[in-house]
Amino acid sequence: MESAREAAAKGVKAVLKAAAPDAEFRRDQPWPKRPDPGGTIILHDGDPGAPEVTLSPLLYTYTHEFEIEVLGPPGSTNRHELLDQLLILIGDGIEADRSLGGVAEWAEATAPMTDDLTLENAEPVRGAQFNIVVVYSTSNPLT
Repeated sequence: MESAREAAAKGVKAVLKAAAPDAEFRRDQPWPKRPDPGGTIILHDGDPGAPEVTLSPLLYTYTHEFEIEVLGPPGSTNRHELLDQLLILIGDGIEADRSLGGVAEWAEATAPMTDDLTLENAEPVRGAQFNIVVVYSTSNPLT
């Protein structure tokens, strides 16, 4: 058995991996020293926030913000387009399955903040940070 929180994280992970199968996926890890040829996606567990509580029956509804970092594939001439394509694929994946395989009531992405990043001994890559907001409910805040 897994908690609703972990099920939501796994649902986000599944959407990210399906949207960008060539990208390296990491969870709660730092940026790589070198960019991956398919890009890199890092999922941070983020903050579930304070729940909305319903008393009869007892239900905790969270609006959990998972933090996502995306590093586009290396390519100095078209790094803006490469990152944009990756973000579009992720957005389409979320839109296609807002319940994250049935573990959430709703999921949506926030607008990305983008910037050029320089990693160790590599050409600059385009990166983005955004949140995937997932709404889910549980009868126990620890499960």
